Amino acid sequence: MPQEHFTAEKEKIEKEIQKLQRKMRSLKTRQRRPVINSIVRSMLEYEITPEEIERAYNRRAARTQTSTGSKLPPRYRDPATGATWSGRGRPPRWIVAAEAEGKSRDEFLIEKQSE
Repeated sequence: MPQEHFTAEKEKIEKEIQKLQRKMRSLKTRQRRPVINSIVRSMLEYEITPEEIERAYNRRAARTQTSTGSKLPPRYRDPATGATWSGRGRPPRWIVAAEAEGKSRDEFLIEKQSE
């Protein structure tokens, strides 16, 4: 009897999940529709062809792929939140705040684990 109850409850939950997933797809479609319409209006207004959009999209996608592939490993970690920073670029707020309190950046260095 407990197994039957478990199976019935599981099926009920799976049906609810499917129902919620359908609702989410519908919501996304309704949200996207006005954006797509706006894009098409702009394309018509400025005489932009789908081919021009495709070329621009492909260039952008290629740039995004190359830039995300070179992510640096984190060098610093905030022990309070677990947030990390590579040490490059603008320091995050938690580093700036800690340094303002007189702490050293070295206190947040991630120790290299010996293998």
